[in-house]
Amino acid sequence: MSKHGRILVAMSGGVDSSVASVMLHEQGYEVIGLTMKTWDYATSGTNSKETGCCSLDSINDARTLAVNYGFPHYILDIRDEFGDFVIDNFVDEYLAGRTPNPCVLCNTYIKWEALLKRADKLDCEFIATGHYANIRQQDSGRYVISKGKDENKDQSYVLWGVSQENLARTKFPLGSFAKSEIRQMALDMGQEELAKKSESYEICFVPDNDYRAFLKHKVEDLEDRVAGGNFVNSQGMVIGQHKGYPFYTIGQRKGLGVAFGEPMFVTQILPESNTVVLGRADELERREAMVRNVNLIKYDNINEPLDNVVTKIRYKDAGSLSTIVQEKDNMRVVFDHAVSAIAPGQSAVFYEGNDLLGGGFLV
Repeated sequence: MSKHGRILVAMSGGVDSSVASVMLHEQGYEVIGLTMKTWDYATSGTNSKETGCCSLDSINDARTLAVNYGFPHYILDIRDEFGDFVIDNFVDEYLAGRTPNPCVLCNTYIKWEALLKRADKLDCEFIATGHYANIRQQDSGRYVISKGKDENKDQSYVLWGVSQENLARTKFPLGSFAKSEIRQMALDMGQEELAKKSESYEICFVPDNDYRAFLKHKVEDLEDRVAGGNFVNSQGMVIGQHKGYPFYTIGQRKGLGVAFGEPMFVTQILPESNTVVLGRADELERREAMVRNVNLIKYDNINEPLDNVVTKIRYKDAGSLSTIVQEKDNMRVVFDHAVSAIAPGQSAVFYEGNDLLGGGFLV
């Protein structure tokens, strides 16, 4: 009988989830490892070598570690659910002129649900992942996510969509450690190759990080359908031709294919007319944003305007001081100072100190 009960650990084959599984094993949990097959590069239309969490090498690395430590390991094929929801959404968002957030969608709707469904079948009370974040239960009973110790690795931004029900059964073993400490733990385990594994910052199903090529592969005749649209300035004057609105993102400066004599940025995308609006850096700045599909973590509701909230509008954003105002299922964000390049479709995530208040998708 284990000391702490049975726990299902999501294992990608990388150093983080591998060390998390061994850490829990050594703490006395009855660990069961699970690697989720979310994507198969053969259907991606790329020529890249298969790498990352869904590669055969990664699956084998996870299984070998589990065998070495004497706990079971399973592979769960969720390619259909992942493709139908995450990839279809990814394509649809770009075609709607927005910039999608596939990792948030995957965590919210696919990975947690798949993990907990399998956890129930295996009589596991908890699930665990290798995310750099912390979780605790408040006196109110609500579960709160807070930033991980390692600011450079903190992953709370992509967790805003996880429900209270799912957080109640979740453990984040790495939240109080820095990445350097996790690599050292892998070395101490005798896992030198694992400790030196490089990290991937790519979207898992876009292995070469070329989302434009991925869209062209997924949408028949896309290039022909959207080629020859207009670049216009903020006054509506045509100033050039572009290759198709889905191939541009808000804030983009490089790769426009036209020289303007001064730095110009994508400030707006109008899919109905295949128009991309360009402007100077100051034309990207906004003082307000609307956020939809809000999920609150720390509080049930925010009934009064809440100030001194730090809002992050992209993963690597340092965050900006703001006041948030709840309007039914939406949140209005009023920034203390103008912020640049608010991209519809990306996540806006709210923090009170280190605690995650919640988040949603930028309109």
